[in-house]
Amino acid sequence: MHDIWTRLEALPSVQYPAEAKSAVLVPLYRDQHQRVRVILTRRPDHMRTHPGDVVFPGGRLEPGESPEATAIREACEEIGLPPDGVEVVGGLSPTTTRSRRNLIVPVVAKVRRPDQYVLQEEEVAAVIEPTMMELLDDGRWRTSLWFGRRMWFYDFPEGTMWGATAFMMREFLGWLRGESD
Repeated sequence: MHDIWTRLEALPSVQYPAEAKSAVLVPLYRDQHQRVRVILTRRPDHMRTHPGDVVFPGGRLEPGESPEATAIREACEEIGLPPDGVEVVGGLSPTTTRSRRNLIVPVVAKVRRPDQYVLQEEEVAAVIEPTMMELLDDGRWRTSLWFGRRMWFYDFPEGTMWGATAFMMREFLGWLRGESD
């Protein structure tokens, strides 16, 4: 496989379907050992929607706002990501949550990791930063049927990534492997 960081340059553009309701940031950075990591968050257990889920930072599009602007704004609000340290490199296929009414636009970006995260505690219980190499290891993933549909799951000590987030991650991993060219 090509270097992950270099491969990002060939990602497709961010899509902006008219029916899009939300956007998420797929924030990637190189750690001190030059490993590419992704930033995920775990939602608090008291949340009205998707309590305890492991997700990308993101939220609702505001009127007139692009998916890129929404994803960056939400990541800045939720985890204190510096807005001047975000370079959008492309997008993934828009997808829906289990409700099917919320079309989410994934925005992939290279980011500068802050020295310390500032969590919006109402929306973020924890930050999870796996390496892309860990996520590329299919032996760490599991599948299960959920209402008759095969779903992917990835367990972290802090919680489980599944649903729309796992779908987006699996698409991204396939793309990195050259399966989505």
